[in-house]
Amino acid sequence: MMMFWLATLALILLSSIFIIWPLLRKKEFDDAARRDELNKAFYKDRLSELEEEAEEGLVENQQELISDLKQTLLDDIPNERATAQTHVSLRVVVVASVVLMTALSYGLYYKFGAVSKVESWQQVNNNLPALTKKLMSPEGQALTEDEMQDLTLALRTRLHYEPSDSTGWLLLGRIALANRDAATAIGAMKKAYAIEPQDTDIQLGYAQSLMLSSDESDQNRARRILGKLIQQDYVDLRVFSLLAFDAFERKDYRAAIKYWATMQQMIGPEDSRYTMLQRSIENAQKKMGLDTKTVGKTVAITITLAPEVTAPKDASLIVSIHRADGGPMPVAAARYPLGSFPRTVVIDDRNSMMQGQQLSDLSELMVRARIDVDGNVATKENDWFGESSVVKLGEAVALTIDKRY
Repeated sequence: MMMFWLATLALILLSSIFIIWPLLRKKEFDDAARRDELNKAFYKDRLSELEEEAEEGLVENQQELISDLKQTLLDDIPNERATAQTHVSLRVVVVASVVLMTALSYGLYYKFGAVSKVESWQQVNNNLPALTKKLMSPEGQALTEDEMQDLTLALRTRLHYEPSDSTGWLLLGRIALANRDAATAIGAMKKAYAIEPQDTDIQLGYAQSLMLSSDESDQNRARRILGKLIQQDYVDLRVFSLLAFDAFERKDYRAAIKYWATMQQMIGPEDSRYTMLQRSIENAQKKMGLDTKTVGKTVAITITLAPEVTAPKDASLIVSIHRADGGPMPVAAARYPLGSFPRTVVIDDRNSMMQGQQLSDLSELMVRARIDVDGNVATKENDWFGESSVVKLGEAVALTIDKRY
């Protein structure tokens, strides 16, 4: 606020100069001096005329006329008292003008200048470190709606003066995402991405904001960013979550199940989110047209290949479900084209293989997956395979094909 008052004082002084200068500066033409010069010239001209008239005998009382002429000249000289009064009046006008201008300026600003809002804005800017610390605290203290608005205002102010602060743009984008403000989120994340395009947090935030857009090109760009993130050595859980959400919205339910099952594998059944993911998988299974009575009694299996695994394009993928004791006879099985990996398949009672026993009858099970390279199910030579640990029915399964017969 000190800077504000100093700035306004400087403006008042500058404005006062513009008021005083025209009133006090010496006029280019001094009216009194010009009048004196004219009177003198008229006096001299009239004296010359009187002398000529006297010589011609036209004037008898020349001296009286000269005396009258001198008196007239003296009467036309302004008296000093009037001049002094004029200067006093001028000073009064100057002082009154400056006082009036100052009073009007501060009065109008107080009335229409939103002084309280400016003071509140300055206070919010000063609170930015505290608000940021509260938002990022590990205790996860929730900000109130007013605090979120204050944080947004303070961030915008800071970014106006520090536009290269990628962290600030990222934080502003996350706040906008929380408020479902797609335009602000995309704009902020785009600026952060332009500053640090290799930062994984910024890439993820940018992709998340683009997912909110109704523009198909924005959504495609988000998928490309997520596609790069999923290829990295460490993949954030939120990447799979975004991919699963996007796949579900596009009605690609198998892909959604694959990503949710991967998330379950990453967090483990002891995590509270595991059950929520299971419900999402079951919902996707229902959307696929599976019998609602068997939903929850199906097995979603995510299969990956070890780097050393090679197979011809015409090979097949055979997935079988066995009792928990690992018996060789499958309870249920399915055969698929090789396709691409990682991939997720879903097996239910319709894939049951044993007379009188359904997949849904099992309480625990294990899964085996095999790449059949010669097209003959009975032969296993040169085939690759992998198997899971024992899981409960309804839990998602993840396994890696990494062994060879």
